[in-house]
Amino acid sequence: MTRRDFLWSGAAGVALLAGTAAMLRMGGPPDARAAETFEVTKTEAEWRAILSDAAFNVLRKKGTEYPGTSPLLNEHRKGIFACAGCELPVYSSETKFDSGTGWPSFWQEIPKAVGTTQDRSLGMTRTEVHCRRCGGHLGHVFDDGPPPTGLRHCINGVALTFKPATA
Repeated sequence: MTRRDFLWSGAAGVALLAGTAAMLRMGGPPDARAAETFEVTKTEAEWRAILSDAAFNVLRKKGTEYPGTSPLLNEHRKGIFACAGCELPVYSSETKFDSGTGWPSFWQEIPKAVGTTQDRSLGMTRTEVHCRRCGGHLGHVFDDGPPPTGLRHCINGVALTFKPATA
């Protein structure tokens, strides 16, 4: 390998890493979900007016928050996690577990709360989870979770709100 080949391969690697990081921060390419219709619809300006920049990036642009940054990661009270876009209850604290990934994780959604689509961004196939009412991107589901479902819903905390149970 010549010095030029070495430098070129190093530059290509840096470009690949930078592009992957940008996609993680900014969201993946558009998918079939864009053609679906949802009960709650808003213009981009309306979504921007009610969501923080971080929540807008995740919910509306399919972005990803940095691992370990969500206060909901360490939320252990009993209650309900709802979609930050439309307040639909999507996960119960009863199904939350510590996956060690840096994102809030659940082994099951509330029935009829979420939809899924195939996500082929980042050169792999994953199952994306979105709010069934507003279509907001929540995260992804993987088959490496605990019993009884064996699933791990890896969810962006910024896409959720938490409502503690009343005594």
